Amino acid sequence: MFLGRLNTEQVFPYPSVLSEEQEQTLRELVDPVSRFFEEVNDPFKNDALERVEDETLRGLKELGAFGLQVPPEMGGLGLSNTQYARLVQIVGQHDLGVGITLGAHQSIGFKGLLLYGTPQQRQKYLPRLATGEWMAAFCLTEPGSGSDAASIRTRATPSPCGTFYTLEGTKIWISNGGLAELFTVFAKTPMRDEATGESKDKITAFIVERGFGGVTHGPPEKKLGIRASNTTSVHFDGVRVPAENVLGPPGGGFKVAMNILNNGRFGMAAAMAGTMRGLIGAAVSHATDRTQFGAKIHQFGAIQEKLARMALLQYVTESMAYMISANMDRGDPDFQIEAAISKIFGSEAAWEVADECIQVMGGMGFMREPGVERVLRDLRIFRIFEGTNDILRLFVALQGFQTLGVQLRGVQAALKNPLGNVGVLTGEVTRRLRRKAGLGSGLSLQHLVHPDLKDSAQQTMQCLELFAETADALLLKHGKRIVDEQFALKRVADAAIDIYAMAVVLSRASRSLSSGVPTAQHERLLASTWCQQAHERVLGSLRPLPGRNFRSLRDLAGAVVESGGVVVPTPLGF
Repeated sequence: MFLGRLNTEQVFPYPSVLSEEQEQTLRELVDPVSRFFEEVNDPFKNDALERVEDETLRGLKELGAFGLQVPPEMGGLGLSNTQYARLVQIVGQHDLGVGITLGAHQSIGFKGLLLYGTPQQRQKYLPRLATGEWMAAFCLTEPGSGSDAASIRTRATPSPCGTFYTLEGTKIWISNGGLAELFTVFAKTPMRDEATGESKDKITAFIVERGFGGVTHGPPEKKLGIRASNTTSVHFDGVRVPAENVLGPPGGGFKVAMNILNNGRFGMAAAMAGTMRGLIGAAVSHATDRTQFGAKIHQFGAIQEKLARMALLQYVTESMAYMISANMDRGDPDFQIEAAISKIFGSEAAWEVADECIQVMGGMGFMREPGVERVLRDLRIFRIFEGTNDILRLFVALQGFQTLGVQLRGVQAALKNPLGNVGVLTGEVTRRLRRKAGLGSGLSLQHLVHPDLKDSAQQTMQCLELFAETADALLLKHGKRIVDEQFALKRVADAAIDIYAMAVVLSRASRSLSSGVPTAQHERLLASTWCQQAHERVLGSLRPLPGRNFRSLRDLAGAVVESGGVVVPTPLGF
């Protein structure tokens, strides 16, 4: 996208990765899991108790829900990412508090064992984790270290004999912190620089058992939402961790942490897609039952616009979740930016859908009994944890600019020897000249999408052309200082999210149209409507971007900070 090129293999055609056996396994799981959450789990009671009810925990263990992706030979169900996404979607539709308990356990809590664990580590711990005998937690955040994970202060000091580390430090806001018997912990360790011989602190990941001693936790936090999820501080006081419990390479803990989070984010989009399914059902039920001014309220345009917008957001989120899980299942190595996009989009879409659901339901939506207010409270955290959306937007934009910068340096190097780099220069210079002349680069999606969506494909390419032109202009203007242009980076990320969403829904709807599924024409309408609206947003936000000065926003924020709040007195003057 940032290079203004098409690399469509990850998106077109919409991937289908389940074998017949995997499909059958999933079908056998969907019904009992759905029934469990409809008949056994009580989200109101979990919320009131501020913990997951014991009967629910027992039932989840019997279903195998604590080891969904653990290999069968170690006691788990061995599900693929796509199968996992489908079950997470069901949980998200019914109870996000339970969803966080399960997700903190396996999406991040022991995900490091699946990604980096040695055979000995996996054999030792995964069987107990898969059955739910032990619960797991992911310990990264500290009082002074949130999004800036590299600034953690927890330390692990190696013993002189090299057989163990002594762990000291405190982690905060740890999901399952008071329940877990196993923790994935990140701490600074001294590492010798082979080139200079000097010692330098680097982050290392550790597998820590509560039974090692010195591991304690604080009381459960009182939270706005996901109250059923256990959240505590966790303290490590002189914990002796065997050297064989280092997870991944010593000093490689930052990469371990980021990969764990990257590998878990697609599940959040799947959960949000499920939540939105439930909310839309509640909104429609009320809208078709409620009569005002002599008509059902779903007949009024104001309500119709809300329901349509809710359906669009759900379709995009769900399409992203299964696109990314399929990419992961077939071994595509590069999905980190897409996973971040799905987390940003899904968490914000679900919040909007919940808010609009309450609005459609009116006063009834504000009451506790229907349960939508609980869902709204539960959803608020998803824009914050596992990477705040603000930081992830910067990640999306800066990763793209980094790739673009490498390409521009390659073009500059080629210009020093034009005769020896004719092929490189012809392609890149021609594309840039055509784009600047308003002719476009000549790229097209027409051969990849269904003919009924050709106009939407053209809109997507117009956005891509403008996006690439804007990215070029911004990088040439700011160079390495682009990292400080956060006002512009946010808008670039928003455009990238919209364009990726356009491509994903075009792919999914094209598959449905080509296959002749019963919902194909509805999906065509969803895709074309989304692309039309996204096209307007992208063109409106990007066209003035390279020349925009955000000085007024900086000045306003600076004055508010200096004043300690609102600067202007009331109109009464006191």
